[in-house]
Amino acid sequence: MNLKALIAPLFLSAVVSTAQVTVTTFEGIDASTDPLSVYRVDPNGAVGTKQYLEWVDQAYQGFDKVTGAQIWTQTQKASTPFVQNNLTDCETSGGNGVILFDHLALRWIIGVRVGSPPPNGKGYFYCVAVSNTDDLTASNFAWYTYEVALDPILTVGSLVGYPDYPRLATWPDAYYATFDLQNPSSGFRTVGVAVCALDRNHMLTGAVANPAQCFRYPQMPNNVNFLQHTLLPADIDGTTPPPTGTVESFVSIQNPTGTNTSSTQLNLWQMHVDWNTPANTTFTGPTPITVAAYTPGCYIVSSPTNTYCVPEPSSSTTHDYIDSVGDRLMHRFAFRQFPNYQSYLVSQSVAVNSTRQTGIRWYELEPSGSTMTVANYGTISPDNKYFRFVPSLAQDKVGNVAIGYSGSSSALHPSIAGSYLNLPSNSNPTEFLILMGSADVENTSFWGGYTSMTVDPVDDCTFWYVNEYLTTNQAGSTRTWRTRLANFKLRGCQ
Repeated sequence: MNLKALIAPLFLSAVVSTAQVTVTTFEGIDASTDPLSVYRVDPNGAVGTKQYLEWVDQAYQGFDKVTGAQIWTQTQKASTPFVQNNLTDCETSGGNGVILFDHLALRWIIGVRVGSPPPNGKGYFYCVAVSNTDDLTASNFAWYTYEVALDPILTVGSLVGYPDYPRLATWPDAYYATFDLQNPSSGFRTVGVAVCALDRNHMLTGAVANPAQCFRYPQMPNNVNFLQHTLLPADIDGTTPPPTGTVESFVSIQNPTGTNTSSTQLNLWQMHVDWNTPANTTFTGPTPITVAAYTPGCYIVSSPTNTYCVPEPSSSTTHDYIDSVGDRLMHRFAFRQFPNYQSYLVSQSVAVNSTRQTGIRWYELEPSGSTMTVANYGTISPDNKYFRFVPSLAQDKVGNVAIGYSGSSSALHPSIAGSYLNLPSNSNPTEFLILMGSADVENTSFWGGYTSMTVDPVDDCTFWYVNEYLTTNQAGSTRTWRTRLANFKLRGCQ
């Protein structure tokens, strides 16, 4: 009997039978339309007022929200906005990009890391493009572009660190970017983090921006594993800003220390920026946030960032496993201002049993004095068969939460699924299928290092999610990955 043929329909039945959601999907960027044809995908994007803008590792494409039609004839290289504006430091290929839609200003934002260290390169830069309109098809559409030289914040003595895994978020007083600081001389061990506030007000008008204000933690990183890495900056959903003066918050994981395999802590960091008097700008943390015990997905005490344990049907012969990216919290740290309270959401991949199966842990955090506490949380793992990983979540205007993620097992090709729940009614999560994969990635352990769930700024109800999958086994030197955009609305939101 064909085990895959038997198990996969069971997964489909399990996730669809109780779902009360209608999902519409469009094909996104794939390896055949990627101008650089890379192995690493990192699919993310955001929904705007008129289009969806998607990113893969070094390219982007816009899609009509109604028809799914591509905006540009060809997928655009990541360098396109910077080439158009002769920003030469940003014209090389760049990775780990993030696309956001600024809900308060109705503009697109692209952030991407580029560069290489001297003497062969000019150093590292964080390059940001901000659109002049919310319509990618407007006749006057253009990008305002900016660069931040990162070497000053990356350099410690003779060490020029590598700025890995940058995250980006929108807040009223700045765009905030975070970076993992890695040591190239020790196998790119993560030894600290860096944070920068970018001058949002001037960037929105194309004016000359004030210099970015950046901090590094620790001030003098050493060559040990930094277990609090990958700070996620709070990113606004909806059109209601936080109260004036609300500082930007960041969260990070607290990977287990010593010989422990579990943790009961996340970390809160905060930044107050003063553009008039930069000396008054502050960056504080880490402050512990106590949470229910968790073991990061695929966690190994001796190698915290080695999180490759998610099986595929081909794993029994190739012995290759997918990266759960369980050593960090996952994009985005989604903020929403309600009339009477503030809600911050974040998610991660965690181990759910002794076989290392991974599930999705989610948290709702609320401010409490100078820190945050857990208002709600849960773990999504409705069976003992499937690994769920690389989640992303968002919340609509009535408190519905949607979480998208990948699913895979020795009997299930990597697929795309989601769960939804309602926070005000404290409902249990309901899982639903977005797309059933039909092939494996066999020539790399890279899977999406992050995905993204965002909410339509027009109705503040419709969720949009992007992730990757395969229809043909990716083996040898081939690249056959594909991405899919999905949108849906949940009950009670009009």
